[in-house]
Amino acid sequence: MVRRVAVIGAGVGGLASVKCCLDEGLEPTCFERSEDIGGVWRYTDSVDGTRVSVYRSVITNTSKEMSCFSDFPFPEDFPNYLPHGLLLEYFRMYARHFDLLRHIRFKTTALSVRRCPDFATSGQWEVVTETDGVRESHVFDAVMVCTGHYQEPYLPLESFPGIGTRFKGQYLHSQEYRDVEPFRGKRVLVVGIGNTGGDISVELSHVAAKVFLSARSHTWVMSRVSNDGFPCDMVGTTRFNHFLDWLLPSAFTRRIRFRKFSSWFNHTNYGLASTKSSKFKVIINEELPFCLLSGTVVLKPSVKEFTESSAIFEDGTTEENIDVVLFATGYIFPFPFLEESVRSLIDDNRSLYRRIFPPQLEKPTLAIIGLVQLTGSIMVGSEMQARWVTGIFAGWNKLPPASRMMADVLKKKPPVKRNPSERENLKMSFIGYTDEIAACAGVKPSVLRLLLTDPRLALAIFFGPCTPYQYRLVGRGAWRGARDAILTQWQRTLKPLRTRVVDEDSDRSSGWCWMCLLALPVALTARFLLSKHPQLGCRPWAGPQL
Repeated sequence: MVRRVAVIGAGVGGLASVKCCLDEGLEPTCFERSEDIGGVWRYTDSVDGTRVSVYRSVITNTSKEMSCFSDFPFPEDFPNYLPHGLLLEYFRMYARHFDLLRHIRFKTTALSVRRCPDFATSGQWEVVTETDGVRESHVFDAVMVCTGHYQEPYLPLESFPGIGTRFKGQYLHSQEYRDVEPFRGKRVLVVGIGNTGGDISVELSHVAAKVFLSARSHTWVMSRVSNDGFPCDMVGTTRFNHFLDWLLPSAFTRRIRFRKFSSWFNHTNYGLASTKSSKFKVIINEELPFCLLSGTVVLKPSVKEFTESSAIFEDGTTEENIDVVLFATGYIFPFPFLEESVRSLIDDNRSLYRRIFPPQLEKPTLAIIGLVQLTGSIMVGSEMQARWVTGIFAGWNKLPPASRMMADVLKKKPPVKRNPSERENLKMSFIGYTDEIAACAGVKPSVLRLLLTDPRLALAIFFGPCTPYQYRLVGRGAWRGARDAILTQWQRTLKPLRTRVVDEDSDRSSGWCWMCLLALPVALTARFLLSKHPQLGCRPWAGPQL
């Protein structure tokens, strides 16, 4: 039976894993190579190449109610979207509340994680660590790797002829970016239009002489603020919307989504995206459209090659006198401490059963936590993974046979290029994936059952935001405060905004949910009729998945 668990990394996934181990009566030891918790969210001015850190001005893309640990809400006076300092403060509060710090060994690097000689029967791992130059060897019954997918910068210089030879200016990866000062008055080319590339381009536009943003993929830009002023993820990430995505033909829902994206501004006019494209990414950025409109950021296609001082693009245009090229091209996850025979099993997260377990191992005692890209908060997904994994390690939950896990992995793994820009297209539905793992862990709430026993809560769960508290209502680890946290989530959202109250009647109540409920029979009937016409792209009728 698993008792001692090694946790590699004290970021979001590591903290959740230590806490979940303690909940299950396991004995975790967390190894963190830096001197503090927080992972990438612990900002530092220095760039030493040993750890990845957010830049100074970063703000979360997911709101506090959608991003918190499921049994530990953010303080109500915290803003809805958080700078890195407040998020790190929240992590410290979480670690203190659940007494996690005594299980973390700081300034300790995991040098190697190897299977013990008797692994086929024991499932144990030998973990070699180094602290202040002193190496130690430990034996653990299981290992949880919590280093995430922001490990090593991806800098594909071979894809940009001339950058390392002819180009005389400076080039760097976004990992090295901290603030705007080194770029003041310069002509900067940012390569890559993910969230980081968009944020940095906007920020640089305030001080740089000119900013060019090179994008090769179709990109839809969203605001954190919804049409009615609430956080966009709280309004959009609901079980009702998830149900409609299942209910309606995919082509129809994609058309609706495109129309909603372009209700803010026409992406085709800005050269960002076309409704004809089936492959696209979504980024969060309120200022980028205005920067494009005002010309402080100029959108360009992919770079074809570099000369001594200029960039030549795929459309034949050239931008001269480029001083700095900043590559916002993402990260790779090499897991250098894992033995090669194990590391080779992890091509990417699709090689893992439920994006967590290497299915080829004789014993399921290695779990990769946080190596998943969701349409919502990775914090919530990582915690749910940790809850399921520690239940398996504790022995009350089981995995299927290796043959079934391998079959599941092969079924869900279409061929795709292995680079960060392509992985962006592999983002999974936040509700779909979290529900999947929650069902495995026995903690997924039943809306239909709640409709009979607690209608008010059922409506809040189905029509309101899918906040993480929903996964603390039933099963192991149920939290008494979960119901109240769900029913008061809008109050906590409004609290930091109402520094000057002008109307007490602007709260989102559940009354509007009844109108949505009345629309369900119509939607279900439409779903049934559409299923009779496969040419519309509708999946076979299988009844409502509530």
